[in-house]
Amino acid sequence: VQLQASGGGQVQPGGSVRLSCAAPGITFRSYTMGWFRQAPGKDREFVGASSRSGYTSDYADFMKGRFTISRDNAKNTVYLQMNSLKPEDMAVYYCVGGRSLIMSSMRRWDAYDYWGQGTLVTVSS
Repeated sequence: VQLQASGGGQVQPGGSVRLSCAAPGITFRSYTMGWFRQAPGKDREFVGASSRSGYTSDYADFMKGRFTISRDNAKNTVYLQMNSLKPEDMAVYYCVGGRSLIMSSMRRWDAYDYWGQGTLVTVSS
């Protein structure tokens, strides 16, 4: 199963971008879907995750309301809407999917079953 992330590119500081991640071939509604990111020279970090139903989400503290995760179970797609982008948000963003996650494990990269190839978001003027 290959998760297919898209939507990255260059955006100006203060701008917005929406990333998408398609997950064909899985029972999407049975999966917790999340996003991680890795900036150049830094460790990979958790961004956020959405429960299987989409009613519950968990976000990293640094997001401070700027990012929103949503999902469309009919389209097997999860989204990451990023607003008020800062230069420090520049990173490769990875989507992930996990079937049997509990809330306490959502922030762990190795708790997921599938990982996308990543999409680069560059924030610069």
